Amino acid sequence: MLQSFLQWLAAWPPAVLYLVLALFAALENVFPPLPTDTVVAFGTWLAARGEGSALGAFLGTWVGNVAGAAAMYEVGRRHGTTWMRRKFPRLADEQGEARLRTLYSRYGLAALVLSRFIPGVRALVPPFAGALRVPALSAIAAMALASAVWYGLIAYLAWRAGSNWDAVTRMIARSGRIVTVSAVAVALLAALVWLLHQRRERARS
Repeated sequence: MLQSFLQWLAAWPPAVLYLVLALFAALENVFPPLPTDTVVAFGTWLAARGEGSALGAFLGTWVGNVAGAAAMYEVGRRHGTTWMRRKFPRLADEQGEARLRTLYSRYGLAALVLSRFIPGVRALVPPFAGALRVPALSAIAAMALASAVWYGLIAYLAWRAGSNWDAVTRMIARSGRIVTVSAVAVALLAALVWLLHQRRERARS
């Protein structure tokens, strides 16, 4: 099914291609299982080899993703975590919420940026940032930064891939693992530093 969709995507002019990429990137905030990374990579790859550009594909994707994140932030701000868990049980599980609360309480906005790279947590960031009443501009700026880094990486890999589409998919899979592991490692290191600091504070008191 995905292959058929990608073939369909290849038939459209750049303006439509950018719009489709923006839509997929926005919907990823609502339905995480969407193969957004693959679609964005293929769309960028097509744009860079046709009448469009990798930059245009990236900007369309980035704007769409940030707009979707901002919309989910507003949903979370208006309705709170209980409503989120009831309406979106797949998206808003208690374990993910607790993990995000802990990360944010310890590390602030840096936790929002890092969490956008961690599978199982990234889709929770916008609505729960809203539910936790994180200031809107700060939260959206943090999510926009994470989105720019991630989709910028995908666009760059697709642009550099030449004519080998299989190489694109391999590079994205490998880069996704590297980014995820790096984000988790940084979060664990930050948690360790925080725990050591807490122990020292208790020892002094």
